[in-house]
Amino acid sequence: MTATGSLVDGVLTAWERAVDRRESAGGWEPAGAARSSLAALQADAEVLRTLEVRLTALGDRFGLEHRERMLLAVAVLPEAHPSAHLLAGLLSGDAGPARPSVALGWESAATGTVDPDSHALLDAGGVLRATGLIAVEGDDVLLSRRLRLPDRVRAHLLGSTLVPEEVVRVLAQPRAVDVEGFRQVATALEAGEPLVWVHAPAGTAGAALAVAACRELGVGCLVGDLDRVPGEGATGSDGSEPDQGPRAALVRPTLRALVLEASLEGSVLVLLGAQHAAGHLDLLERAVVPVVAVGRTPWDPHWSDRLAATVPAGRLSRAEREDLWQHAVGPAGVAEEVLAMRITPEEIDLVGARARSDATRADRAPSVEDVRDAVRRLGAGHRSRVGAATSPATLTDLVLPDHTRREVERLIGWARDRDEVLGLGDLQGKGGKGTGICALFSGSPGTGKTLAAHVVADSLGADLFQVDLSTVVDKYIGETEKNLERTFARAESLNAVLFFDEADALFGSRSSINDAHDRYANQEVAFLLQRMEAFEGITVLATNLRGNLDPAFARRLHFMVHFPDPDAPTRLRLWEHHLAQLPGTDPEDPVDLELLSGALEIAGGDIRNIVLAATYDAVAARRPVGMGDLRLASEREMAKLGRRIGDARWGSGRARG
Repeated sequence: MTATGSLVDGVLTAWERAVDRRESAGGWEPAGAARSSLAALQADAEVLRTLEVRLTALGDRFGLEHRERMLLAVAVLPEAHPSAHLLAGLLSGDAGPARPSVALGWESAATGTVDPDSHALLDAGGVLRATGLIAVEGDDVLLSRRLRLPDRVRAHLLGSTLVPEEVVRVLAQPRAVDVEGFRQVATALEAGEPLVWVHAPAGTAGAALAVAACRELGVGCLVGDLDRVPGEGATGSDGSEPDQGPRAALVRPTLRALVLEASLEGSVLVLLGAQHAAGHLDLLERAVVPVVAVGRTPWDPHWSDRLAATVPAGRLSRAEREDLWQHAVGPAGVAEEVLAMRITPEEIDLVGARARSDATRADRAPSVEDVRDAVRRLGAGHRSRVGAATSPATLTDLVLPDHTRREVERLIGWARDRDEVLGLGDLQGKGGKGTGICALFSGSPGTGKTLAAHVVADSLGADLFQVDLSTVVDKYIGETEKNLERTFARAESLNAVLFFDEADALFGSRSSINDAHDRYANQEVAFLLQRMEAFEGITVLATNLRGNLDPAFARRLHFMVHFPDPDAPTRLRLWEHHLAQLPGTDPEDPVDLELLSGALEIAGGDIRNIVLAATYDAVAARRPVGMGDLRLASEREMAKLGRRIGDARWGSGRARG
């Protein structure tokens, strides 16, 4: 390593000798222009020496030897001074200004063209090129190729702090929170670990943990999120919906830019969405700064020929969540359902900013409803096939017998208190068991099972991810399991409630094996049993035929809720509930709720259909809904069900044509 101030002087001295050599050989036409350029550079040498501090700091940070530092100086001088640009071109054999050739670089660094060490300086795996400090352009012989500083390195050496666009678009600003695991990360970094892998499933505070570890050590960090790399925008692998993963072709250049930026700043690189970098770990392993990679998947030993230090990300405690929410939206926006939302600290900040803006426009303090709306918008880019409705479903929308309603309320309570319970110990058991909650809703069609699933999701501020059997079940062996795995993984990543309607189609009882079809059908059920055991989210199974489910699923179920056919008092409440959605009914044709609830032994879904059909008829006639409309709609609905109305009083109602 040369002393401070020697790099620029060393290049100028080397170029003076190069001019002398070419002049002494005779016949070098641009000698005059070269001498003039050299004189201009020597006159401005004091100004050029201002590059020295940044060149030296960069060389120290990347661990460069003297010749590598000289090559950097050779490459940056033409970027800093027009006379250096001209002289570099003339000495490289050009007729005018040009970038320096590899031959001139070696000549300036006093290294031979046939020396293997010289070639190693600019090898693709060497420090200069592998870290992105220097690029070698051209396809001619190596000696005539050109040394180019990438724009970001040039800007850094010339004193610019402008961050390139490919880095700006993935930058994140997570909040540091001292969650469980942050001291382990800090200890690993302090011990000199080049790569620490933080396993952060959905709902954990991996980013906050990593930033807290850097704060603990008093070092800066650059946080980039690969989930922000522009997506493919193509149909997903199951043919069902757009793939929300980053565009594969952009991951590597983005990762290279992040590593370079962190290295230039001398900051720890905190890489979120690190599972997308699994095929590009060579860039992380060559980084000259430590990397904390936060990924939703565990470290896979097949990714690299060495094992990374791994740390599981902790979850926010109730007290930590409450403190973050209080800071984000104030007391009026904090409630049990808000505290139960499994979102990260940085997402809490985003939601809080949106909720505050919405409340400010309405000239009031942020409310729980503002928070719920903002959370729904947060997940809008990953909307499942059954997303949150424009008006969320609540417990008041469920008209059920008391014991059934209490079980649904218990399920929501379990989901809200899950993190608190898990914080007490390994109560869920060991051996690969997940921390998820699974419920079975059984009952006849129309009794409220799907609505209850919506209520559970909306009460937790989550999306309802309904499994479309047509995109999961595949005639080819093994494909159904792959599709199911993608479904479970996506539900976990979106922190959504996973909903299997008509669950007996997938979760049916295993049978004795009479042929290959039986074996593979049983294999699918076995896979579901294992995957449900490891699932971290909330699963709701709905079936009309509870007896068709495999008995082995019972042990995996935390709740088995039966939705009975409504009795007369419950039907009366259902009629009242659905008719209450209307602005009013026809006073000239009053609705007889007692008659409707007593004469029609139907489920809530059928009552909803009748009210909807009667409303269409009334609107077409430009009048309010009356009993005649409901009577006619009821007769049509019962005909659809293949049933007759048996109450003798039914014929007394006034018909409407």
